[in-house]
Amino acid sequence: QVQLVESGGGLVQPGGSLRLSCAASGSIVSMYVMAYYRQPPGKQRELVAAITNGGTANYADSVKGRFTISRDNAKNTVYLQMNSLKAEDTAVYYCNAGLSTAWPPTGPMPYWGKGTLVTVSS
Repeated sequence: QVQLVESGGGLVQPGGSLRLSCAASGSIVSMYVMAYYRQPPGKQRELVAAITNGGTANYADSVKGRFTISRDNAKNTVYLQMNSLKAEDTAVYYCNAGLSTAWPPTGPMPYWGKGTLVTVSS
């Protein structure tokens, strides 16, 4: 059984920063690819960033240069540092994890967190 718990969402002004965390529990989590998806209001869920257990990262074009995904395998935790936030980054952000044979992942992996809301507004 794998559990993912996100934290760090909230309200931030345009141009501001937030750091999301996702703490994972369960066996072999350190072997998993971990990712963040987001779902803006009224839109479909989309991949934001993913990271292998070795630290190789991949980003959506819309966040490249602004967001950084990282992980601490000793703590089974993945982080998403979000800088220069824009109104269009407003969404519920979900942690996602699993074993992926494709890189970058071609679709969601089996395990999901419950999500954390990020609102970018003045």
